[in-house]
Amino acid sequence: MSSPEPLPLADLIARFLDASLPRAQWTHQAHLRVGAWHVDRFGAGEALPRLRAAIRRLNDAHGTANTPTSGYHETVTAAYVTLIAAFFAAGAGDPLPDRVERLLASPLADRAVLLRFWSRDTLMSPAARAAWVAPDLSPLELPATDAVPDR
Repeated sequence: MSSPEPLPLADLIARFLDASLPRAQWTHQAHLRVGAWHVDRFGAGEALPRLRAAIRRLNDAHGTANTPTSGYHETVTAAYVTLIAAFFAAGAGDPLPDRVERLLASPLADRAVLLRFWSRDTLMSPAARAAWVAPDLSPLELPATDAVPDR
């Protein structure tokens, strides 16, 4: 089974915010695109609480329980907000669609990228799902190869 065709960003954001985005379209790529839009629009500090609330609301709409082992994951969300903000800072001034495309083509789009910073046990722990848990392998920062997006 193939992944659904990505929605245009404006449609994705509207459906995410009103919790009408179908579960099949709430992919890893969609998470990154939504996170990127929030970081661009609100900055990292305001993006995180907005994403936290909206992801939980979407999970509720999908019937996905937000528990210690399911649903919203604070450490993953906060880590991606931090990494997206750093990635975007390197391409500041470029149009959002260009920065999002570079993000999706970068190593940051790899589903396993956070395992550069956290052990699997730490990242997947109930504690990390519920609240920020600092990386236990290396500091959370863009690797030098990811810091300057291709233009």
